[in-house]
Amino acid sequence: MQSITIGSNQAGQRLDKFLHKCLPQAGTGFLYKMLRKKNITLNGKKAEGNELLCTGDEVRFFFADETFSKFSGKTLSTGGTALANARKNSSVLLYEAQKAYQTFSEIEVLYEDNHIIILNKPAGILTQKASPQDVSLNEWLIGYLLSENPNLESELDTFRPSVCNRLDRNTSGIVLCGKSLAGLQYLSRCIKERTIRKYYRTICVGCLNEADTMKGFLVKDKIKNKVVISFEKTGSQDSKSIETKYRPLCYTSQYTLLEVELITGKTHQIRAHLAGMGHPLIGDFKYGDNQINKRLQNKFGLQHQLLHACRIEFPVTEDSAGLAVSGKTFTAQCPELFRRIQSALQLDIS
Repeated sequence: MQSITIGSNQAGQRLDKFLHKCLPQAGTGFLYKMLRKKNITLNGKKAEGNELLCTGDEVRFFFADETFSKFSGKTLSTGGTALANARKNSSVLLYEAQKAYQTFSEIEVLYEDNHIIILNKPAGILTQKASPQDVSLNEWLIGYLLSENPNLESELDTFRPSVCNRLDRNTSGIVLCGKSLAGLQYLSRCIKERTIRKYYRTICVGCLNEADTMKGFLVKDKIKNKVVISFEKTGSQDSKSIETKYRPLCYTSQYTLLEVELITGKTHQIRAHLAGMGHPLIGDFKYGDNQINKRLQNKFGLQHQLLHACRIEFPVTEDSAGLAVSGKTFTAQCPELFRRIQSALQLDIS
């Protein structure tokens, strides 16, 4: 018999979802059969699976050790072959986390409490894996938290801290992460409800001398990993409404330093929206002016779009997971290369 006592990061979710995390190799039908037969119990009683777990609850598994190990995905099958499509076991996760933590030494922690951690991501780092062999900010986060609290390792089978907002690999700046289940739920809700205000800095081609709000429709080409912007509704079912605000901070006849606020947050929205207006971001070889980009690349070594998530403003809230950041603003300074190019293009803010 195995027993698990529910902690704060497991509480608040349905029992059946928790069981899937504990036993990822067990099918749904098997788990419900075990519940019906009382081979899995909650606080010593028969359970249906839809119960919401509370801190201190006890889940018992009346399985043989071999059976529990097999369904948890931590052992090999009887034939000696690794379980097909098995969730990465804890040793692999720990290796990846340690590797990411050692590799990405330049990541800056802007803020941290019991529920939330706010990071400043350099350009060139994925926020989440794009392929199995990638190392991303998600793995770095676990490595960092393990370095602060080695006891976290025992919770990773059923709860993993995670990045909540995604930035493109070559976009730098603020990334929000949940350290606890309550923190993840709070941040996810704020992002979904658009109560967190997100601001970016960029330098675009051409002169924009007045603040404005851009509206349009976006369609993503998944094969090319590129989006198309139209300013009228198209017939495509995949067409999504987008809205982007901007205000110029400084401008010349050739370039503009912009602060951009994302009202909606779709793939490549800022890059494609400004390019669609004829003002592409400098360094953006996917949507931009390649002639200008080549010139800046040769002069400054700029190899990616100059886009930085510079500021986050949290809403006033009574949510316990968000109380510490309620109504607060967090900023991340633009990278050194950004500031150097900004100065060279005579876009310094007085």
